Amino acid sequence: MLVAERYHKIVQLVNERGSIRVTELSEICGVTEETIRRDLDKLEAEGRLLRSHGGAVSVRDTQLETPYLERETSNVDQKMEIAQEAVKHILPGDRIVLDASSTAWFMTRILPDIPITVLTNSIKVALELSTKTKVEVISTGGILSPRSLSYVGPQAVKTLDTYHVDKAFISSKGVHIQRGISDSNELQAVVKQKMISITDKVFLLADYSKFNVQAFAKVSAWDDIDVVITDHQTEEAYIQGLKDTARSLTVIQTGSGK
Repeated sequence: MLVAERYHKIVQLVNERGSIRVTELSEICGVTEETIRRDLDKLEAEGRLLRSHGGAVSVRDTQLETPYLERETSNVDQKMEIAQEAVKHILPGDRIVLDASSTAWFMTRILPDIPITVLTNSIKVALELSTKTKVEVISTGGILSPRSLSYVGPQAVKTLDTYHVDKAFISSKGVHIQRGISDSNELQAVVKQKMISITDKVFLLADYSKFNVQAFAKVSAWDDIDVVITDHQTEEAYIQGLKDTARSLTVIQTGSGK
């Protein structure tokens, strides 16, 4: 198979399946995994696909939000690990903002009923917190995004701009050492940018599957993030890469003692 034919085959497979792993591409194309990794780097530079943890994803798919129910049931153990660690950083009297990620919802399920104020654009988060009598909940309102069950758009951003909080807990679709954090579409990215701008301390909640992924819309560079909480399956190379890139960044890996 000629190089050009291999490139065409790789892009075709990625677009057909949405995502594919390096090991599988190596077998299909009859070349080494190292060759496939170089191919993926070149194809990403040309904008024909995006690198992901252990493989590649379709550019077309990264512009669509993953339905909430699908996110809620994927990598549940890892997200719960992260949520349990994140909740430890919430103290009575805190004012916090939570995004519409499934990890934020996991946080609200285990959050104790303590006197705090929670600002959120998530319907699921607001509903979950409605059972906790000491928690004051403020919803942004805005345009309803049915896939994520969240509010986006100018009204959501305007509401966020009214407040100042102590801590923000956000997730993202992509976590890339060189390119920062990114999300599936511009509307979600803008909301998260505003959340970052109104807080004193930003916590990024990212399970292992988010690393080495660059999604469609950039949210922020690493200078805007204070703490990254990830799970025990995240590769050590990514952890070290974050520490080397942003030396003021605190990285907490659950279950690792680090």
